[in-house]
Amino acid sequence: MTTDAPINLKVRPITAADNPLIAQVIRDVSAEFGLTADKGYTVSDPHLDRLFELYSEANSAYWIVEHDGVVVGGGGVAPLACSAPDICELQKMYFLPQVRGLGLARDLALRAMEFARQQGFQRCYLETTGSLTRAIKLYESLGFELIESAMGCTGHVDCEVRMLKVL
Repeated sequence: MTTDAPINLKVRPITAADNPLIAQVIRDVSAEFGLTADKGYTVSDPHLDRLFELYSEANSAYWIVEHDGVVVGGGGVAPLACSAPDICELQKMYFLPQVRGLGLARDLALRAMEFARQQGFQRCYLETTGSLTRAIKLYESLGFELIESAMGCTGHVDCEVRMLKVL
């Protein structure tokens, strides 16, 4: 008889030491799905190697997921740049293959939206791409709805899927 070993997962706020680790996760996952910097995806973000500093700003938060002490994913929320003050953006949700399908993205998105509500945000925006079908299904199950045009100034010109949720 075989049994599955317990999975040692930890979700915690980002620290400065996580910067290179989560940046590498984002680069690896982006490469896996063909999300290249030349098309304006997250890997082109000039702040990618400074996420701790970015999410230390007001009304922002980012959480790291560790598996057996190794950074395997993360996600966050911040005010949507160039938009109404009541709109936040769910950002940089990336997970390595070994922890996908465990409900971490759902848990992290719910945590981020609760944080956003506590900060006074009333709507949550996100951008993704059509090739990330599992992510889109997750966001739809969380109450995000497709919208026609981009909001704010994210710089993600090739993220053709835009969604909004009332918090």
